[in-house]
Amino acid sequence: MNNNTAILIFANSAQQERIAKPFRKSADLFGTLNKQTLAKVKKTGLPYFCFSEKEQTGNTFGERYVNAIQSIYNKGFDRIITLGNDTPHLQTRHIVETAKKLQENPIVLGPSKDGGYYMMGLRKSHFDSTLFLKLPWQTSNLNRKITLLFRSKNIQIEWLETLTDIDSVSDVEIILNSFRRLSYSLKKLLSNLLISEKILFEVTPLPFQKTLQKTPFNKGSPSIAL
Repeated sequence: MNNNTAILIFANSAQQERIAKPFRKSADLFGTLNKQTLAKVKKTGLPYFCFSEKEQTGNTFGERYVNAIQSIYNKGFDRIITLGNDTPHLQTRHIVETAKKLQENPIVLGPSKDGGYYMMGLRKSHFDSTLFLKLPWQTSNLNRKITLLFRSKNIQIEWLETLTDIDSVSDVEIILNSFRRLSYSLKKLLSNLLISEKILFEVTPLPFQKTLQKTPFNKGSPSIAL
């Protein structure tokens, strides 16, 4: 694969995720997801860079994400593949597929079921930091807005398959009930998390149960609690 392509892992540490996504066992879960994501990235053989909260700069998620992308382009790469740490079904083959598609397409997106995306491949020639800063990051409108942005420039987005990322406890249940492969350790963590949350739900007074059940976590790649 072209060595002008680099991977940006834009994902907080497990300790920070414990704050950003405050459900039981979140530190253990994201510690495992971070390790597995890194292992999958390494298998591609592409150069990669990890940006946790320590490397991210900016006051908003959009600023931190855009600054991270720009910093990789500044290193001399022409193509970037960005991904987070909250998509358990992400596999090395998805990253490799994105790298291949990026050879012929200016932008490649792996959509999430919540309206965001779990991975993006983007050529430097099509990166406009000003326009990217205006996108509705971490909302269910993100894919629609990106599609409209590139369509206005007569650019066709190349899509990957849709995956589920972890934004809520209901997402954990969807992931566990799917027929997609998970490692034993990750499946066990997700199962224990779901059991813990269901126990919490059962002992919570009725007026607060609906709030707990529907409380979303961060959408898209991670943010830093300010």
